[in-house]
Amino acid sequence: MERLLTKTLIVRLSSVGDIVLSSLLIRALHSRFPQCQIEFVVKEQYADLVRYNPHVSRTIVFPSHGSLADLCRLRSRIRQSGYDLLIDIHDSLRSRMLCLGARHVVRIRKRKFARFVLVMWKKDLYAHAGGAPGVAERYCEPLEPYGVADDGAGLEIFIPGDIQARTARILERHGLTPGSPTLGICPSARHATKMWLPERYAAAAATLGTSHHLPVVLFGSADERERCAAIAAAIHTLAPALSVTVLAGELSLLETAAAMDSCALVITNDSGLMHVAAARKRKVLAVFGSTVRQFGFFPFGTESRVVERLDLPCRPCTSIGRDRCPRGHFRCMKDISVHQLLHAAGELLSS
Repeated sequence: MERLLTKTLIVRLSSVGDIVLSSLLIRALHSRFPQCQIEFVVKEQYADLVRYNPHVSRTIVFPSHGSLADLCRLRSRIRQSGYDLLIDIHDSLRSRMLCLGARHVVRIRKRKFARFVLVMWKKDLYAHAGGAPGVAERYCEPLEPYGVADDGAGLEIFIPGDIQARTARILERHGLTPGSPTLGICPSARHATKMWLPERYAAAAATLGTSHHLPVVLFGSADERERCAAIAAAIHTLAPALSVTVLAGELSLLETAAAMDSCALVITNDSGLMHVAAARKRKVLAVFGSTVRQFGFFPFGTESRVVERLDLPCRPCTSIGRDRCPRGHFRCMKDISVHQLLHAAGELLSS
């Protein structure tokens, strides 16, 4: 008998990249069950990534610093809401608590054992654990019995017209013409071992911006503004005539996504903004250090290149990133040259 869904709840509380990656599941689920009411639980600071999605019937916002009492109240609401299915694509202590007591729950297969073995002993067991598809595809795996699968259309972020217009005004205030090609740089990440060296970002941006006549725009959060400003200053030293704009800390997540629409290329670390750029179908050049393809976070659904040191025996040293290199040499990033990045960027820009 065909399994029908009329009301489902997706649970993914954080973070930027993970929530953007869930857009494939949302669209594929809605396509398979057009009459299904799809609701989504997400933390407050990431809610805009979901609330404008036309495939989502309701966004349930969890407080950014929610307490145990908040969790219990939300769990009670969930148990009373009559969902056919709860889809836990977070698989954390909090998400499991929210799903506790529900009759029908499916959960992402994180391949935790294969990940642990790869990090600890550098043995790749992913072939024995269902392979190593991208995380966006892994989100769909629990729904395979319901006929939900990757539709090949990549990721999505939906941006309302007023936010598009506001972003255009901000760009114009900085002397940038909306729609005119730029070079986007996202030089930060949550963890230090995911960040390529700032002086090399500056050298690559100065060369590419000058040779391809592309104004450089640096993206990031308010916490990342200082790093972006230092890179901007270094670019200006190397290429005084090149236009360089720091938008880190000035734009919301959706405004950042809208501003990226002008980027001919986005150069980024393994970060949430990498997935934002992929969702806006930008050409993405990603630098990977301590993390690897098997974890599922390579750029998805857009034209991309990844620059990484493949033959380093200590890699990966972590699945999420570290504050410092455990060996002290940081070769996973230091061994990636500006020349390597320029070669990959040239391929993307000429394609």
